[in-house]
Amino acid sequence: MLAKEAMFYEQNTPERLKCLLCPHHCRLREGQEGLCRVRVNQEGQLITLNYAEVASLALDPIEKKPLYHFYPGSLILSAGTFGCNLSCAFCQNYSLAHEKPPTKTIAASTLVEIARQVETEGSVGLAFTYNEPSIWYEYVREVAEGLKEHGLQVVLVTNGFIESKPLQEILPFVDAMNIDVKSFNNDFYRQHCRGKLQPVLNTVEKAATATHVEVTTLLIPGENDEAEEISSLARWLASLNKSIPLHLSRYHPAYKFNHSATPVKSLQVARELAQEHLNFVYLGNIPGEGNTTNCLNCGEVLVKRSVYQVEVKTLKDGHCQHCGSKIDYIVTN
Repeated sequence: MLAKEAMFYEQNTPERLKCLLCPHHCRLREGQEGLCRVRVNQEGQLITLNYAEVASLALDPIEKKPLYHFYPGSLILSAGTFGCNLSCAFCQNYSLAHEKPPTKTIAASTLVEIARQVETEGSVGLAFTYNEPSIWYEYVREVAEGLKEHGLQVVLVTNGFIESKPLQEILPFVDAMNIDVKSFNNDFYRQHCRGKLQPVLNTVEKAATATHVEVTTLLIPGENDEAEEISSLARWLASLNKSIPLHLSRYHPAYKFNHSATPVKSLQVARELAQEHLNFVYLGNIPGEGNTTNCLNCGEVLVKRSVYQVEVKTLKDGHCQHCGSKIDYIVTN
């Protein structure tokens, strides 16, 4: 492990530090770790324990993030570490978020070089994903700066639970974000995630003015799938931009939750509700679901999808080949 001083903290007293990376503002005594499990007070310094520690590295379809309006049909190198600053009882990737998997130390410059090498395989850059990338902040930022020097795309797949200052400082190096809005209800965050809704909404609002944003909500039966909540989420997103893609994803029992999997019909109804306000609503974790993207002007299919099989149809050079309209809601080469 490479010991690295963390960014964004202050010393409250000689014996205690206050972390300022996320809204928890953990106050840490000597030897104490934050809620994220990766930031610790060591002799009066806040040290990050996961700097350059890579737990997972793979070449994924970009649609797996999920990003449907960002280089559709491309691949992207994807990296993750361990830890998370939320404690979601339904976590779908708990082996990384809440356990301690084996890791490999990969220097920032080395990861940038790996990302460059897989360009020949169709990768457009690097996604920080699998666990919460914001708690990997120092490493993510260093790698992102290197990636931008070589014209590669930087993606964050994040829960959005981050303070404004660190977010603003890293946004210039980020090309796209998928932000997980777990519920449009603060009680849900408090009861099931040990977090708060408003900081996540703040992140979406700030990021949407600076980079490409898509939003994902995992629908859990009886918890966050009420019609009014879905409609409220969609109305709020539409107030920012009606063309922000919303991914409604199917929940499966995992970690501490044993609720039955979300009925497909519930997801279809939720999509219909959200489509009353948003231009693009997609369903995730449903085999065989088409999730095509149509031109807002003429309705022609721009991108056809079957899970991760993607065919770019009438989208070329940022325009619909059928009607000629400019497609500024999909990022392409």
